[in-house]
Amino acid sequence: MRTLRARSTLLLAAAAWTIWVWATRIWNILGDPANDAAFKAVHSLLALVSIAFAVALGVVGLRMRREAREEARGIETARRAG
Repeated sequence: MRTLRARSTLLLAAAAWTIWVWATRIWNILGDPANDAAFKAVHSLLALVSIAFAVALGVVGLRMRREAREEARGIETARRAG
């Protein structure tokens, strides 16, 4: 159970970091007048794909966290009953 929670934390942290980095990066790219439209389009697409992967990681991490919590409740219920 402990490793499941640690892994979920790692996935959630990776997802949050990726979203923060790409959101900040795309904000800077779009705001820079030195970049042409093609550059902005390509990097916007890269940002969207990366953020989509990060959201998927976040969903997996949240599901793992929920599973660890349910497992901990099951162990605690078994201790009380037994």
